[in-house]
Amino acid sequence: QVQLVESGGGLVQAGASLRLSCVASGRTFSTYGMGWFRQAPGKEREFVAIFGRSGVNIYYADSVKGRFTISRDNAKNTVYLQMNSLKPEDTAVYYCGAYSGYYYSERQYERQYEYSAWGQGTQVTVSS
Repeated sequence: QVQLVESGGGLVQAGASLRLSCVASGRTFSTYGMGWFRQAPGKEREFVAIFGRSGVNIYYADSVKGRFTISRDNAKNTVYLQMNSLKPEDTAVYYCGAYSGYYYSERQYERQYEYSAWGQGTQVTVSS
């Protein structure tokens, strides 16, 4: 089973940028789609973005589309989330997850139970 460790969170002002990283252990990283979710205080964890195994399936939540970019480097077992034009409503703990599903057509990647591993999370706080 893959193990995941996120980093890169912090406290920034609105309009700033951050890049989150998620490093995976094990030699099976390339066999997973890699996703990012976030959970704000008092709210449920929500889907943010996913980068599929092959790079064909890349999807974003509407709330971050055009501002966030997900990428991955299989040689480094790492997935990234570049976050630009941050807003106070982006404040949350950000988690990366290993998507073990095979399908994307019905937005299965938005379902947490489709993920077989999660990182511990990294806090992102955006001040106004």
